[in-house]
Amino acid sequence: MSELFNFGRRYDFHEIVADGVINGIGIIFALIGATALIVYATTWSSHGEIAAAWIYGLGLVLCLSISFTYNIWPYSRTKWILRRFDHSAIFILIAATYTPFLERGAHDPWIFTMLIALWATALAGIGLKCLFPGRYDRLAILLYLGMGWSGVMVMEPISQYLPSVTTWLIVIGGVIYSLGVIFHVWNRLRFQNAIWHGFVVAAAAVHYGAVMTCFSLSNGA
Repeated sequence: MSELFNFGRRYDFHEIVADGVINGIGIIFALIGATALIVYATTWSSHGEIAAAWIYGLGLVLCLSISFTYNIWPYSRTKWILRRFDHSAIFILIAATYTPFLERGAHDPWIFTMLIALWATALAGIGLKCLFPGRYDRLAILLYLGMGWSGVMVMEPISQYLPSVTTWLIVIGGVIYSLGVIFHVWNRLRFQNAIWHGFVVAAAAVHYGAVMTCFSLSNGA
């Protein structure tokens, strides 16, 4: 295959199966969780919160579904195209995860600016991945981490609108994602991709808990 289609180390059958199982479990729980969140938001929340729930739920399911498809797909030109979608979906997930939290304080100019900046960065990252596939991967990782921890800049004002348990879950999920990056770049480690996606699913679960507590506790349930 041409050097253009460089996916890094080829994973063996057992690695692909392990990775598929982890992503598959993540998709099942994401579908259930997103449905429950949207139903809850539709029943108890405002129009802005309902929109935020849909954005988050769709972003979560989309990211895990694309990851599952890309990682089990055979090496081919199609996989090269899916790689663009897979890496782009990470930007969407980060921005989508922040949306329910920042929506709470969107009337604050600084918090609203952060929300816009996150989605603008996500769109720029998607453009980077789609226009220059296979290049600037290290820059993309820095963008992922930068977006993920950008919430620190609005932690003080946004904490006024979030339950304390929500804030702690956001931080814990961010730490899990960041630790997972170690395995994401550790290409020589067997089952490296499955381990990385294990961290992704675990962090996503923690952040889902943060979103649910944000909705339920803030609404007095």
